[in-house]
Amino acid sequence: MIQVLHISAECYPAAKTGGLADVVGSLPKYFTKAGMLTAAILPKYDLKWIRNREWITVYEGTLWMNWRQIHFRVQQEAGNTQGYPMFVVDLPGLYDRPGIYNDPDGRPYGDEVQRYIAFQQAVLEWLLSFPWHDRPRVLHCHDHHTALIPWMVKYCPAYQQLAPIPTVFTIHNGQYQGMFGWSNGDYLPPYEASAKWLLDWNGIINPMATAIKTAWAVTTVSESYLYELHQNSLGLESLLRQEWRKEAGIVNGIDAQVWDPATDPMIVQRLENEDIAGFKFRNKAALCEWFGFPLEWPLISFIGRIVSEKGADLLPDTYRRFIQNGGRASFLVLGTGEAWTQNEFRRMAYDYGGRFNAVIDYNEALSHQIYAGSDFLIMPSRVEPCGLNQMYAMRYGTIPIVRSIGGLKDTVPDIGEPDGSGRGIRFNQFSIEDAYHALYRAVSMWHNEPGIVDWLRKKIMAVDFSWEHTIEQYIAVYRRIGANIAPETFVEQTEEPAPLPPAEPTLPRPAKTRKASKPKAKK
Repeated sequence: MIQVLHISAECYPAAKTGGLADVVGSLPKYFTKAGMLTAAILPKYDLKWIRNREWITVYEGTLWMNWRQIHFRVQQEAGNTQGYPMFVVDLPGLYDRPGIYNDPDGRPYGDEVQRYIAFQQAVLEWLLSFPWHDRPRVLHCHDHHTALIPWMVKYCPAYQQLAPIPTVFTIHNGQYQGMFGWSNGDYLPPYEASAKWLLDWNGIINPMATAIKTAWAVTTVSESYLYELHQNSLGLESLLRQEWRKEAGIVNGIDAQVWDPATDPMIVQRLENEDIAGFKFRNKAALCEWFGFPLEWPLISFIGRIVSEKGADLLPDTYRRFIQNGGRASFLVLGTGEAWTQNEFRRMAYDYGGRFNAVIDYNEALSHQIYAGSDFLIMPSRVEPCGLNQMYAMRYGTIPIVRSIGGLKDTVPDIGEPDGSGRGIRFNQFSIEDAYHALYRAVSMWHNEPGIVDWLRKKIMAVDFSWEHTIEQYIAVYRRIGANIAPETFVEQTEEPAPLPPAEPTLPRPAKTRKASKPKAKK
C-alpha cells in the first residue's frame, strides 16, 4: 500500500525546471528505501524522458469540467526504475505539449487554470477507485499547481470520500500562488456553497491561500523561509501568521547517490582515496582549459536560472567592477532566463575573454563538472526558499558565497562565526557593494590563506545533507496530524534500478491501453 502520495507539477528526472523537481523526485525514493512505500504523480508532458519510458495504464476515467467531459489515463512507469512507483496523468490536449509551463518560445500557456484543475481532479478520480483500505495515508501536495486538493476533498461532494486522508501542503516558492479570477471559477468541480469563502482572497481565487486554510499541515522548505513568509508573502502574511500552529519549516536534502563525487559519471575526475586537492585540481584544470581561464586564479561560478529572483541581474555590474579594479579571479555562468541579463553576460564574455565566460543553456552534465571544478559558487538571491545548489557545491568541495536569505541562511553559516560553524561567505544586503565585498573576502582568502581553503573544503564535504536525515522531520509532521506512517515489509522489485548514464561532460557552445486489474502500485 502506498503510504504517501506526492502530487506535483514536476518530478526529477521526468520534468524539471528547478528545485521542486529534485525534492519531489527524492522524497519518494528515500521513504521507500526506508520501508515506507511512497509514490509520486505528475502530468504526462511531451518531454524526452517521459517519451523514452514504457508506461503501463493502471486506470482510465473521465471527469467533467465546465460541462465538458475529459477522458484521461493514469499510467505507471514500468519497472519502477527510480526506486519508487512513478505515475503520470495523461490528459490529451492539455499536457501533451513540448514544455512544462511555457511553449518552446518561452511564452506561458494560456490555459494554465484549466490544466491544473483537470490534473488535480484526475488524481482524485483515480484515488476514488482504490479500495478504502488501500488508499494512501497522506496526500502530500506541492506548490500552487496542486493546492486545491485539500479543499476539494473537504468541500466537493464528488471527492468527500477522501476527506479522512490527511493532507500536507508544501510551499516551495511563495512568489507563485496560482491566482485566477472568478470568471474561471466554472472550471472548478461542484462544491458546497459555504466553502466559497475558502477560495477567495482579496476578491480573487488564490489556490495557495486555499491550501493554507484547508490542509492539515503546511510546510516550507526551510525554517528561515517560513519566517520570511510571515513578513513578506505577497499578501498572505496575515493568513500565514494565523495558521502558525500547523506550520513547519524543513530544510530540503539532496540525493547523495546522484551527487556523489566518488561515483559521479559526469565529471572528469572522481574523488579517490580522499584526495580532495587532486580531485579539485584536475576538475578545475578541465574547466580552465575549456574556457581559457588561468589555473592559478580562483574560479567563481554561478549555476541556475538567470532571473531576478536568483539575483543574476546583480552579477554583471558586480563582476565588471571587480575585474576593472584588478581583482584576480575568473568567473563562469551557466543557465538560461531573462533576455536582458543573458545579453549582458554575452557582452561580458566578449569584453573580458579569459576572465569571464557564460554558457546560456541548461546542461546537467556541465553543471556537475562546474560544481566539481569551481573554487567558489555565488548565490546572490533575492528570494531563496531553500536552495539546493549550495548543498551540491559543498558536496563537491566548492565554497559557497551566498546572501543571508531563506535556506541559504540556514545552511551556510559565515566563516567569521565565533562558534566555528562557518561553511562559506555570506552577505546581507542585495547590493553591488555587499556582493563585491563578499567576492573580495573569497579571493583574498584564496590568495593569502590557502590553508584555510583546504581546511574549509574538507569540512564542507563532510556535512550530511542527505535525505535520510530530512525524512525523519517529514515523518514527524505526518504523525502529528494522525497519519499512521511506519516502515513495513513489502516485496522488493526484481529489476535493479537503472544506473546513472555514463555521460561525460562535453564542452557546450559558449556565449557569442490497457486496464490493470487493480489500481495498486507495482512494487
